[in-house]
Amino acid sequence: MALLQISEPGLSPEPHQHRRAVGIDLGTTNSLVATVRSGTPETLPDKQGRHLLPSVVHYGKGGEIQVGSAARRRLVENPLDTLASVKRYMGRGVEDIARLGSELPYQLVDSDNGMPSFQTAGGAISPVAASAEILEALEQRAELALDGSLDGAVITVPAYFDDAQRQATKDAATLAGIKVLRLLNEPTAAAIAYGLDQQDQGVIAVYDLGGGTFDISILRLTRGVFEVLATGGDSALGGDDFDRAIAEWIGRQAGLPDALDPSQQRMLLEAARAAKEQLTEQQQVDVAAAGWRGTLGREQLGELLKPYIDKTLRACKKAVRDAGLEIGQVDNIVMVGGSTRTPRVREQVAQLFGKPPLVDLDPDRVVALGAAIQADILVGNKPDGEILLLDVIPLSLGLETMGGLTEKIIHRNTTIPVAKAQEFTTFKDGQAAMAIHVLQGERELVSDNRSLARFELRDIPPMVAGAAKVRVVFQVDADGLLSVTAKELTSGVEARVEVKPSYGLSDEEVTSMLKASYTHAKEDMQARALKEQQVEADRMIEDLTAALAADGRELLSEEEYHCLEVALKDLRSLASSEDHRLIARHIEMVAKASETFAARRMDVSIKKALSGHHLTDFDEQ
Repeated sequence: MALLQISEPGLSPEPHQHRRAVGIDLGTTNSLVATVRSGTPETLPDKQGRHLLPSVVHYGKGGEIQVGSAARRRLVENPLDTLASVKRYMGRGVEDIARLGSELPYQLVDSDNGMPSFQTAGGAISPVAASAEILEALEQRAELALDGSLDGAVITVPAYFDDAQRQATKDAATLAGIKVLRLLNEPTAAAIAYGLDQQDQGVIAVYDLGGGTFDISILRLTRGVFEVLATGGDSALGGDDFDRAIAEWIGRQAGLPDALDPSQQRMLLEAARAAKEQLTEQQQVDVAAAGWRGTLGREQLGELLKPYIDKTLRACKKAVRDAGLEIGQVDNIVMVGGSTRTPRVREQVAQLFGKPPLVDLDPDRVVALGAAIQADILVGNKPDGEILLLDVIPLSLGLETMGGLTEKIIHRNTTIPVAKAQEFTTFKDGQAAMAIHVLQGERELVSDNRSLARFELRDIPPMVAGAAKVRVVFQVDADGLLSVTAKELTSGVEARVEVKPSYGLSDEEVTSMLKASYTHAKEDMQARALKEQQVEADRMIEDLTAALAADGRELLSEEEYHCLEVALKDLRSLASSEDHRLIARHIEMVAKASETFAARRMDVSIKKALSGHHLTDFDEQ
């Protein structure tokens, strides 16, 4: 008798068939691809045995495209046709990149969707297209190593990447022909690489110090659920700052002037970087520049770097507070990024948290290794070992309400995936449509936040103001992508939008927006209070004016009518005042003055409703 083999949906009916899955760390400077072999994650090298792929793409005149080390060698001789650090420009607008134009010699070209392109010998190339070339090179490397096409990949992104930047990453993967299993936050991937997901529970701090940015993430693991409690950091702090601090010291020792030409600056930075790297293994190194020779020791290096390291430690303390924890409650600290090789960094982090950080894995490879482990699970190779990953959104999401105010629906640091709903209503009688303006940011006023999308809910049945019930649902999926749905509950009419803006926010802009929300918190709350009172005043003026016109002469004496007219006139004159307390007092005065009028209108309405009926008609049968 033959047996029918049944398998779970999406899994192979052959129990020993291994699916090919990889984890990809699409980095700013270098990128890597990793996979799980015989239960162990490992990064995959190229034919020359190099694991790191420089994130550089060169476009030649004859359609030639070079990726990696060969492209990097073209940077100096042919900078216009050689794109580097394209990750910085993923999901960004033309104006955003134009502000960085002095840093890289690229010629920007406008495009229809708002994202920029770089003019090269191979044509206009977008950051997404360049990233796709890098991803395709990694895919080819993996397929060669695994002897077959890939079944899927987990691609990592910075914790601060917003919706547009995540979508741009997915678009690049699609362009490269890669099936994306999930976008995974880099700190979460690092924690997985160290096997911290195998614990029953624990709190993990991921300290990620790269060349140009610093990120700190606080994660909690509880019975297989991996949750990001808080994220923070400094998007303008990293190993490059270390190099500049050392270079400035060398310049002072050598008696060089403050203003140096580009070649002298490059010479000092190279000497500084070399000294920094040597001091990870040695106690003291020789340094030479512009005819000066001297020595630099670890202790002296530590003092030069102290201001920068202290900034990272302050960010760590704040992230722990944001997570609602104490420093002592952090069980493990994971070190990510090449700059964490600096001994003083490791010493200071250990001192802050009261325990040594995890440094066994190569900090340049740890993110790719963690992504590979997650990819191996998601593709179905380890169905019994699946863990749930819950990341967080970096900035609050909400919509515009009357008066130009932002109503937050999903707050910053909320874990994803998540869906939250809130009910709204109409402002005017007979209102048949509602404009939905989706926003991102921490400020109270729409003008201070970022616009994500706009759409309209139409065909709302005509009702009196406030009678319609419009339910707005915000849903963020596991990849951090947002969809918004608006539905009028009595009629069932519905509208929705997939929020895929043409460009997003940089790490610097996210940090700037967060800082602005703290700096302007008091004045923002005052501005919100003022707008709310102005909206309430406008609503009361409109409602009472309409009521007086309808039946004020019939229900009020001449004196009563005149008193309400005067009260309304005073409220109109004060509605644009900058004193919200003054507006609130006059709203209260008008409300009290109109109480008798409102009661009489209610009596008339009830008498009309009961006309022709006997009280017994309303008794229960």
